[in-house]
Amino acid sequence: MTYWLKSTTVSLLMLFAQKIWATTEVEILHWWTSAGEVRAVNELKAAMASVGYQWIDSSVRGGGGETAMTVLKSRVLAANPPLAAQIKGKEIQEWARLGFLSNLSSVSQEQNWSSRLPAFVTEIMQHNGKFVAVPFNIHKVNWIWLNKDVFRKYNLPVPTSWTMLNEVATKLQAKGVTPIALSNQAWQQAIIFEIVALGIGGNEFYRKAFVENDIDTLESQKMIQVLKQFKRLSVYYDDEAQGRDWDAATEMVIEGRAAMQIMGDWTKGEFLAAGKVAGVDFACIPAPGTQDSFIYNIDSFVMFDVQNAEKQKAQIELAKIIMTPDFQKAFNLRKGSIPVRNDVPLDQFDECAQLSHQSLTAAAKNGNLLPSYTQYMATTSDTGGAIYEVITAFFKDPSMTPETAAHRLVAVVKAAMGN
Repeated sequence: MTYWLKSTTVSLLMLFAQKIWATTEVEILHWWTSAGEVRAVNELKAAMASVGYQWIDSSVRGGGGETAMTVLKSRVLAANPPLAAQIKGKEIQEWARLGFLSNLSSVSQEQNWSSRLPAFVTEIMQHNGKFVAVPFNIHKVNWIWLNKDVFRKYNLPVPTSWTMLNEVATKLQAKGVTPIALSNQAWQQAIIFEIVALGIGGNEFYRKAFVENDIDTLESQKMIQVLKQFKRLSVYYDDEAQGRDWDAATEMVIEGRAAMQIMGDWTKGEFLAAGKVAGVDFACIPAPGTQDSFIYNIDSFVMFDVQNAEKQKAQIELAKIIMTPDFQKAFNLRKGSIPVRNDVPLDQFDECAQLSHQSLTAAAKNGNLLPSYTQYMATTSDTGGAIYEVITAFFKDPSMTPETAAHRLVAVVKAAMGN
């Protein structure tokens, strides 16, 4: 009887302890809501659950992240930040300067992040020489995604120049196929603009325009050429694009209702979620004129400065998991990106990931790594958002000339920079 009581008591205590251990909550604010993104983030949920944390999902739909940032700012101002949030690029520095972010030095030193990350990634993740953000991946932005069945059906060549892309798109349109899957959302159109700008203008033009915000470059004849080609693409998407999310546009390509999408490789996550295979069902090709360049986007989490010891412990565990090789592999196999760590084997990654890695390596060696302005790698949301507005207005307004758009670009960039 005594043994039974002792045994039962121990069992109850263990059960109670497990219950407490398993319900420590971690609230994460992010905008990963598409099918491919959910598959990727589920890897993080499972990893956190395996060490005793219950994931509280504060996901905010909107592929560009603008809505999520609005929600986050309101919560921080109300002194109710989440444990961690998805913040990227130049925005990391803005939040760090305001003193809101936790110092991740202890975990970064324990895992030796500085030697595991490319130098350009470390620079983005640090503020005043200390890590304040943890990176997940490296996305390549300057891709075009093709439905191979559509191209085979109509015996069309893979476009290797913007002129050829225009010709292919015109032929597809004549066949009743939407050439380019797109949305009227500003950030999606802005991505096409930055890719066209690199393809026509080249690396130095891109740097001056979107990294340095050089006024002469923004109103140059080369920019006029870029804007003309960008405007040409506005006739190649369908009449139902209003309000369409990026992943719905990808679905059009997956199903063969559209032939192409000009977008970063988070697109690939949707193909994979639909059971499609790179090189068989779809192809990834560098956008014309960008074969030797790599526009990058890096997903990352920041941890908010909290005083609660348990929450601090959870933040360290979260950062630690994100940077483990096993998680890097599992997450990126689903997200469409490549691991940010330089020691994760890519043998199980598909041909598009292999091409991305090769492109990254070559671009880093040749000085052709370029930060995406649309993903706030090159600029803050204030300047990037101002460019968005001009670009989307130009794309939608048949009466606006390239010269007018260039003048407006100069005006909004000057205003955003306080000039």
